[in-house]
Amino acid sequence: MKRRLFWIFCAVMGLGTVLLFWGISRLAWQTEEAMSFIDSGHQQTLRHYAAQAETLYRSGDEQALGHWMQTLQEQEDTWAAVVRANVEPLGGTYLSERFQEGFGLGRDLSWKIHLYFAENPIMDIPFTDDSVRFLIQLPQRMRPGTYWYHSRMLLQLVLPLILLLLVCVLLYRHLMQPLRRLELATRQFSEGHYDVRARELVGPRNDELGSLAETFDAMAERTGQLILSQRQKLADMSHELRTPLTRIDMAVSLAEQDASTPLPLLQRIRSDCDGMRGLVEDALTLAWLENESPRLRDEALDLTDLLDSILEDARFEYPEHGIQASLPPEAILARSSHRALGQAIENVVRNALAHTPKGGRVVVVLESSPSNYTVMVSDQGPGVADQWLTQIFEPFFRVPGQTPSCPHGYGLGLALALRQINAVGGSMLALNNPDGGLTVEIQLPKT
Repeated sequence: MKRRLFWIFCAVMGLGTVLLFWGISRLAWQTEEAMSFIDSGHQQTLRHYAAQAETLYRSGDEQALGHWMQTLQEQEDTWAAVVRANVEPLGGTYLSERFQEGFGLGRDLSWKIHLYFAENPIMDIPFTDDSVRFLIQLPQRMRPGTYWYHSRMLLQLVLPLILLLLVCVLLYRHLMQPLRRLELATRQFSEGHYDVRARELVGPRNDELGSLAETFDAMAERTGQLILSQRQKLADMSHELRTPLTRIDMAVSLAEQDASTPLPLLQRIRSDCDGMRGLVEDALTLAWLENESPRLRDEALDLTDLLDSILEDARFEYPEHGIQASLPPEAILARSSHRALGQAIENVVRNALAHTPKGGRVVVVLESSPSNYTVMVSDQGPGVADQWLTQIFEPFFRVPGQTPSCPHGYGLGLALALRQINAVGGSMLALNNPDGGLTVEIQLPKT
């Protein structure tokens, strides 16, 4: 069925609305009926008043009756009277039997009191001979429906709100249960479980969410095949590239033993060969980090010792540059990767040295906060325009208009470093120094 969820929602909301209004109307009517009659205790009190009035009336002492009636009116803060009930027809008319049976100057105690009328009704209690009647306007304390306003608010606001919330919860559960399973399948797929299928998790639903699960499965199958195929191609490319590079190395080594071969040419070939080998290794590592998104946090290390080792090698490789370091005696990282973090920081330091003119200085600072270590590597190079500060971490990116004095550019080094820092749980960004040059800031969690 097309748009199954739409029809389910229409049925639930339509039928639910009708039942809601009918139920509220029915409950309101029943509640009003139950609250519209004088309490039996109050009825007994009114009959007692009428009996006392009849006793005084039968005694013939009208002064005592009047005094008692005055006291009663003051006591109940209402109006009351004793009257004769003789009704004389005129003009040849007569009183029907039905009228005589149901005749009354006020309401009978068993009658319904309309809660919507603000004024209290007059109650009529006949004496024994039915010729004299005791009339009293119902005292306010005896008026029924004291909690009618609260009951009406409960029925018209609270009860519909509760029922609508219940319907929303049911619809939410109906929708969110398969969506959570789709989320679970998506998370598992993102973690590298390319054989996960959402249809198995969602179950045999024949609606839009079931169709979504089938679409997800088709996408997952196709994407998984592409990723696995890419992995295989990377592995094949790695093998195919390493083989000729090894042969070139062997050929250069043999040529170096021949004195007739020009030495500068051999040095150029070996340099290019080493560059190609490094490029291949970096490209494969970058591809692995991007495709697998590993979390490399399985060992503890001392960040100060790691930086000392990296800077010692850098001073040997770049003797014409100054390297200034400000490091604490100890900086323990509880969960990290010595290899990934070392390669990342080494790439950043090499990049700073490559872009700092000879005789310039690179400053490395390690600071500690309660939760993080911050490594800052500052150079004295030309810096980078603000719009390129994030793009320099993209693979093979070179700053437009870069001068020949910076031949190395920004290729795989910073891109690989960023992904390695992310793999150990850290973050990295680049900032221009106020006095020129670039600072790369690395944040590393202590735990």
